[in-house]
Amino acid sequence: MPGSPDSTADTAPAGGERGTPTDGQADEQVAEPASAGRHRAASGEQEAEELVEQRRGRLHPAVARTREAVRAGLVELPRGTVVLVACSGGADSLALAAATAFEAPKLGLRAGAVIVDHGLQADSAHVAAAAADQCRSLGLDPVQVRPVEVGTEGGPEGAARRARYDALRDAADEFGADVILLAHTRDDQAETVLLGLARGSGARSLAGMASAAGLLRRPLLDVPRSTAAAACIASGLRPWHDPHNDDPTYKRVRVRHEVLPVLEEALGPGVTEALARTAGLLRADADALDVLAADLAETAVRRAEDEVVCDIGMLEVEPTAIRTRALRQAALEAGCKATDLTAGHIAAVDLLITDWRGQRWIDLPQGVRAVRRDGSIVLAPGLT
Repeated sequence: MPGSPDSTADTAPAGGERGTPTDGQADEQVAEPASAGRHRAASGEQEAEELVEQRRGRLHPAVARTREAVRAGLVELPRGTVVLVACSGGADSLALAAATAFEAPKLGLRAGAVIVDHGLQADSAHVAAAAADQCRSLGLDPVQVRPVEVGTEGGPEGAARRARYDALRDAADEFGADVILLAHTRDDQAETVLLGLARGSGARSLAGMASAAGLLRRPLLDVPRSTAAAACIASGLRPWHDPHNDDPTYKRVRVRHEVLPVLEEALGPGVTEALARTAGLLRADADALDVLAADLAETAVRRAEDEVVCDIGMLEVEPTAIRTRALRQAALEAGCKATDLTAGHIAAVDLLITDWRGQRWIDLPQGVRAVRRDGSIVLAPGLT
């Protein structure tokens, strides 16, 4: 502490009073002409100017990376398309907003932003307004804050996600937007894969998030989170840090701060990249299997009044990966919600085909039941 006995703040250097050079130093300074000091100062200024000149016009690598990713995600859109950035005010979404604001006009696109205020924190309205101001400063237009009410169905994360996507779709309808950009990064993809793995999900869940799905596009899905954060700072933006991102109550936070670091330490660097790459490979496989399953369902699955009927003879000769996908499609058509229908449910229904032992029925979400009857699997609510 200043003024304390062990403080060096007021202690004179050895060899003389504070600020007084030793004898040898004094002789050296006296011998130096004043012109030499001016020469050194001028030389330093020149070096500084040369350094500035070298860096002038040089794009920060992180900014270049995010712009390149956004350009690749937008380049095929027709001129005049309205694009909205979903911006939370965090580093990832502000980096996305900055890159979109730069690239969209070059491609003849109109780019705006939507900030969803979940109202889950006392200062959420202030955070949303600050994010909107930064989006406007980038030149995005329109920019809108949309407050939402978050329910309870599906847990806090699921309810907030549902409210957010509903608000984004409503904004797209209002502004005539054909594309909504989301700021999920490669790290988010890796976390999603690990969460799916922990649930024991199938290939579709392990395939992570799609780079494009309907209105939604994720141009930063191959960009590391650290790169997006660096691009945000290099662009002169002020990101907001969501305290929920440090709350271990959420599974994703535990994966981010506890699981992935342990994997990186035990297996070496590159685990996050490898998980994201695996997701891409699994997505390609899952897409191909879904096409084959849809073709099978065209002939093996039919609707008869309020029931969905699956032909056992057609299904049992197909590979498990295709058959179970067709059964999942049938369950969804019978009224099950995709978010509630698990791989375990479908495996149980599949046993009615592959290991029939007189089971009465299989209970599925939303009150749907699956029963084996007259060479078919029948799915409908309340079957007996």
